[in-house]
Amino acid sequence: MNAARACILALVMCWPVKGAADVAVPPLSGRVVDQTGTLSSGDIASLTQTLKNLEARKGSQVAVLIVPTTAPETIEQYSIRVAEAWKIGRKKIDDGALLVVAKNDRHLRIEVGYGLEGSLTDATTKRIIDEDIAPKFKAGDFAGGITAGVNRMIRVIDGEQLPAPEPPHWQSPGSFSIDPFNPFLIIPVLLLGGLMRSTMGRLIGSAATGGLVTLVGWYLFGSLLAAVLAGVIASVFVMFSDSITSAAPGRRGRGGGWSGGGYGGSYSGGGGSSSSSSDSGGFSGGGGSFGGGGASGSW
Repeated sequence: MNAARACILALVMCWPVKGAADVAVPPLSGRVVDQTGTLSSGDIASLTQTLKNLEARKGSQVAVLIVPTTAPETIEQYSIRVAEAWKIGRKKIDDGALLVVAKNDRHLRIEVGYGLEGSLTDATTKRIIDEDIAPKFKAGDFAGGITAGVNRMIRVIDGEQLPAPEPPHWQSPGSFSIDPFNPFLIIPVLLLGGLMRSTMGRLIGSAATGGLVTLVGWYLFGSLLAAVLAGVIASVFVMFSDSITSAAPGRRGRGGGWSGGGYGGSYSGGGGSSSSSSDSGGFSGGGGSFGGGGASGSW
């Protein structure tokens, strides 16, 4: 009987503890998520800009997460859950990496997406932890350790041949739908066009306005066709602005962009909606996948 009780007690003691809930994966609110208050706002801003520059230059995404603890999970179990939830890196390119620090546990891990496993190998990430991050952590310099580790990860990623990043949404041809009745476009053009008409004459002033709008539109839209269209519309507006304003002195019909007299009516822009990967617009992962590559360490 005593032997049976001893066996039961041993089984109970060795059975995984389920009373403690797993640490929740925090929402991806930015490239650097610090749930411990370890980093200053300046540290976070500097790291964020560095990671933002990497994404703009290479397309790869790197994120940093600091939590108090991952218990009852190991840091490997927790970090892969975070990686799968955040989906850092581009879809089908899988060029994301994640640095997770469990401050109270004194453990950290670099999780590497499939597409970076050839450069950010297990051995390389282990060296980054042991040589760049852990020594500074031991000295209490968490910001310095994270910055040093991130910078070395970026140097490795910069040496990897990856597909070029797509241009920002606002630079993609067709990403703008040009509304010729948008008052925020019309008013500056009419003012500029009126000045040019008064100094150059109706025909030359209208043409000059259209040319200037074309150049500015080409820079903004990244599409010559869209820029030329904007220039033609601007030229026509300037040439016939007196006729247009006299035909519609006070209001336009539905969908035109303003109502009532003057500029006090309701405005509806014609640019459509867009998503942004910048932190000010809500940073999000690109759909990258992870398979457990990377390394862990402690300090």
